[in-house]
Amino acid sequence: MATTGGSADPTFVDTNVLIQAAITTAPLHGAAVARLAALGGIGAELWISRQVLREYLAVLSRPQAYTAALTPAELIADVTRFQAHLRVAEDGPAVTGHLLDLIRTIPLGGKQVHDANIVATMQSHGLRRLLTHNTTDFARFSPFITVVPLVTTP
Repeated sequence: MATTGGSADPTFVDTNVLIQAAITTAPLHGAAVARLAALGGIGAELWISRQVLREYLAVLSRPQAYTAALTPAELIADVTRFQAHLRVAEDGPAVTGHLLDLIRTIPLGGKQVHDANIVATMQSHGLRRLLTHNTTDFARFSPFITVVPLVTTP
């Protein structure tokens, strides 16, 4: 994972990609590691947000089909590593403003607000590319961002 800027477009990394990359037994581990390495290799800045860090902690602090719950020490080490190697987009009033604009513009509710907040965070920081495995969750935001699938299906 790289934070240095280059000629490639900066890319926001969704929680599911971080999880797949961090857990060797995750189904898309190889794809996530390869995609992040490729982006880093072309000099793309890789971004996350505090929301992504919280989601990572929430998911991996309980057992998953592909891994036991991580220990607090493992979770802390992971989040510390992410903060050291990825750019962290902070949340604040500008993000809330973008989020409210998205809610005015796009029909959404419930858990979709979390996805909208990621898009609002990206907008607040001038980011357009989102790397995710949950492409259908973000399709509604295509007028505002470019959704980059973790894996492409034939």
